[in-house]
Amino acid sequence: MSAARPARAVRPVRLGPRSVAALVLVGAVGVIAFGWPLLADSAAGLAHSKDAPWLFAALLPLLVAVVIATISDSGLDAKAVAMLGVLAAVGAALRPLGAGTAGLEPMFFLMVLSGRVLGPGFGFVLGSVTIFASALLTGGVGPWMPFQMLAMGWFTMGAGLLPGWRRLRGKAELVLLAGYGAVAAFFYGTVMNLQGWTYIGGLSTGVSFVPGDPVHENLVRFLAYCLATSVGWDLGRAVLTVVLTLTVGPALLKALRRATRRAAFEAPVAFEAPAALAEPAALEEPAAVGESAASEEPAAAEKPVTPQPPPADGDPHSR
Repeated sequence: MSAARPARAVRPVRLGPRSVAALVLVGAVGVIAFGWPLLADSAAGLAHSKDAPWLFAALLPLLVAVVIATISDSGLDAKAVAMLGVLAAVGAALRPLGAGTAGLEPMFFLMVLSGRVLGPGFGFVLGSVTIFASALLTGGVGPWMPFQMLAMGWFTMGAGLLPGWRRLRGKAELVLLAGYGAVAAFFYGTVMNLQGWTYIGGLSTGVSFVPGDPVHENLVRFLAYCLATSVGWDLGRAVLTVVLTLTVGPALLKALRRATRRAAFEAPVAFEAPAALAEPAALEEPAAVGESAASEEPAAAEKPVTPQPPPADGDPHSR
């Protein structure tokens, strides 16, 4: 007797051509939005001081376009939307728990594991929506929010692009996810530093951004700025992500994969006719029923009717 084959791993969103094109477009706009101040001249003033509202208005529609393209290309059905809502709500609730203490943010490990199980397309949408929901929850809406949405979308999408998502399991997978979480936590902090670093131009010649200076000189100042201000926060975020991935990760991965299998995202939808409609021969034809009723009516009409005599005068009922 041959052993049963394990259930094939599925993901709720498959990246089609339109989804990939939308992701590439958003990624290109994001790279330009984060990096263009390094190429600005001295006449540009403080970077992001005037462009932030425009970037806020431009990036959000592009992120929404990614969702629309994903729905059109891959069929993001009600089950996937429900899973997206649950995970985004949990991530938004986890984010405020440790954000004010040495960069300890437990939502990052949830994003890593969710992106791993659910794929890069779902991961990008989940990361962006989670940041948006948490900003509404904590009142953190501002010009920095679209940058955070984009960075978290990249962070979660990267977990979905890791190799071996079909076959790699056990300790090897946990080590891979923990390593990615640590590196990506530093990457997220560095990218967000690049967005805020340009605000301090001119305050300190050692670490501040100087518009118009050569790119390599500004990068040296930026590295000094990261080492002086944020390496502690990034380290705390990375350590917590590694610890939670190695401890809570096995149970959460199993739960996410079980939910994905039960959701049956790739199962075809088929409609079956009711049993009564499947056997039309069992029903009587309307014409036959009408002919039977018509054949019985003359028999009832041909029955003689006996006339009743009039009542007598002494009958009390006649008065």
